[in-house]
Amino acid sequence: MRLRFLLRPGWLALTLVVMVFAVACFAVLAPWQFGRHTERKATNDAITRSFAADPVPLTDLSPGADEWRTVTLTGTYLPSDEVVARLRTVQGEAAFEVLTPFRLADGTVVLVDRGYVRPVQSRLPSYDPPPAGTRELTARVRSDERDPRSRPVLRGEPPQVYAVDSRFVATVTGLSIRPGYVQLAADSPGVLSPLPLPELAAGPFLSYALQWITFGVMALLAWLYFTWREIRPGGVLATPRDSARPRRVSVARQIAEDEARERASSSQP
Repeated sequence: MRLRFLLRPGWLALTLVVMVFAVACFAVLAPWQFGRHTERKATNDAITRSFAADPVPLTDLSPGADEWRTVTLTGTYLPSDEVVARLRTVQGEAAFEVLTPFRLADGTVVLVDRGYVRPVQSRLPSYDPPPAGTRELTARVRSDERDPRSRPVLRGEPPQVYAVDSRFVATVTGLSIRPGYVQLAADSPGVLSPLPLPELAAGPFLSYALQWITFGVMALLAWLYFTWREIRPGGVLATPRDSARPRRVSVARQIAEDEARERASSSQP
């Protein structure tokens, strides 16, 4: 039976590889890119809405809600509890981000990202301290980051961390800090070099997802094509009944046979 070749170890291994690749394309890689596209769209929509919305007091929002919403907050900086986030990248270049706790009038402490400074010979340079006294800030709400490697704080003046995470800064400083943080706007008191907003471009994620789906379909179609070729009479795994039929010969073999015949004819007297 011609379909018996499907049970041969080599063909089973090939089938397994093709199926695993196709399933990975359809169930893992394409959904992953679709998810990134959805996240980027949600971020772009939130930033676009924040441009049109009037600033609201931070205390009117629930912690962790309305990321990128423009807010106002009034209070005083706590420069003695300042922390620096290291190994950051801003506009494609290395940077440090300066994180300063800010106490509101009701006693709530908020982590404020005052912006970034560029390293000097890979070290943290000097920068302006936050202004003293009561200040009114304009900023954008951000969610806490995560350091996937859970690296420890580098003790120093100021301490240095690897993620902008209010919970980690609270552990370092001993303060009770509101979840999340705010990113200062360009004209707010205490801002250094303001952090740019993310690009509103949709990115390549949707096209990447479609490419992975295409690769999965191509793998399955290729497997079906080669299976069909083996089933046809005269295939590589042809049955003895089919072996008597003319077989196709490769170009390289035809050339070799022609050269052999020419050498044989030239050697004859």
